[in-house]
Amino acid sequence: VDDRPYGGGAGMVMRVDVIDSAISKFKVQMSKLKTKPKIILLSPTGQQFNQKMAEKLAKEKHLVLICGHYEGVDARVEKLVDEKISIGPYITSGGEVPAMVITEAMVRLIPGVLGNVESLKEESHNQGLLEYPQYTRPEVFRDMKVPDILLSGDHKKIADWRRQQALERTQKWRPDLLKDNNKM
Repeated sequence: VDDRPYGGGAGMVMRVDVIDSAISKFKVQMSKLKTKPKIILLSPTGQQFNQKMAEKLAKEKHLVLICGHYEGVDARVEKLVDEKISIGPYITSGGEVPAMVITEAMVRLIPGVLGNVESLKEESHNQGLLEYPQYTRPEVFRDMKVPDILLSGDHKKIADWRRQQALERTQKWRPDLLKDNNKM
């Protein structure tokens, strides 16, 4: 499925004709179901993947994620896809791990996948903030105690504390999110 790059150079490039054949056969199968798949190329030149993209992709009926390897895919493949996605400003040896990242982020958003849909509401990035800190048993571990507010039973005060913690954590570790979303 790959060959030497024109112009020379190291590595191998996945062939456009092979990828086109696979896409075409899949589209024929999908046309029998009267549906059109979304074809995505995983590429460092794509739009950087984020939570909003995961939410959008989770609503798609059929996705095809094209994963390059080593030197990637023939540039003409870009003309065969609906969009390109990158998972970040770094390079992996192949697109398989980025495909797993995208799949993991979006599949959990499909109704019925998670046991409790409520767990999706207050997660990091859902509201443009990092999530507040979480605690569980034991109440005290090596002199580190669960914050008293979480033991108070006062749901209003707990909600306020969690919001404040989310803002503080975001300001400390990801202030770019606050600038992008005007959450302060």
